[in-house]
Amino acid sequence: MPTPRVLVLRAPGTNCDFETAFAFDSCGARSERMHLFRLLEQPARLDEFQILCIPGGFSYGDDVGAGAIFGGQLEYRLGDALHRFLISDRLVLGICNGFQVLMRAGILPDGPENWPRRAATLPGATLTWNDNGRYTAKWVRMRTAGSSSVFLKGIDDIYLPMAHGEGKIAIRDEQVLARWHDRRQIALQYLPEDNPNGSIADIAGLCDPSGRVLGLMPHPERHIFSTQHPHWTRNRPTTDEGAGLKLFRNAVEYFG
Repeated sequence: MPTPRVLVLRAPGTNCDFETAFAFDSCGARSERMHLFRLLEQPARLDEFQILCIPGGFSYGDDVGAGAIFGGQLEYRLGDALHRFLISDRLVLGICNGFQVLMRAGILPDGPENWPRRAATLPGATLTWNDNGRYTAKWVRMRTAGSSSVFLKGIDDIYLPMAHGEGKIAIRDEQVLARWHDRRQIALQYLPEDNPNGSIADIAGLCDPSGRVLGLMPHPERHIFSTQHPHWTRNRPTTDEGAGLKLFRNAVEYFG
């Protein structure tokens, strides 16, 4: 199987890049952690990679909204390079703050269809503050929603940790939600009793219509070993792997 190259793109405040690169490498990929400023100097370097991942953290301190500054730099300073990447047969993953970045940049929910977007284009959805108004960290149960996501192939349900303050999906009108349903873009949904933020339709993750771009709020890179499960001593796992590892393996095997 070919060894796909993964760009784990970080910015000031990113703090999950090492774990995310390790997760990809554990599945046979070859990852490179790169600071956004280096890519801004040489945008053509993006062409060297098959997978782009924006990991979790607090890029730019979330000072003007979670992921807003990072997303703006992708949209306005890397537009051409990212457009080439998005229209080719490659994958994009955004985890927690990375999901926020993809939404702020306009890469999700539509992927390359309407990107780079026109300045006058109004977003149909956003990620905003949790209903409880504060940062929340807990483990959550989710189910896949019959989406076309490459990353979620063979996954029916998954249990992962989440940790965020602005993870609530809010939409402009009901037509947005209907469109996501029709195009199989609702990738992950919290079980109703596990929805930690009040997200519309219990949405925890969205993909683009092609299934090659995925954003999710929970952290799969924090559950790649069974011993990371909060009840591992009680449940006595039959495998060393955590539930999140399959998501990274699916991405690597896509290029097999």
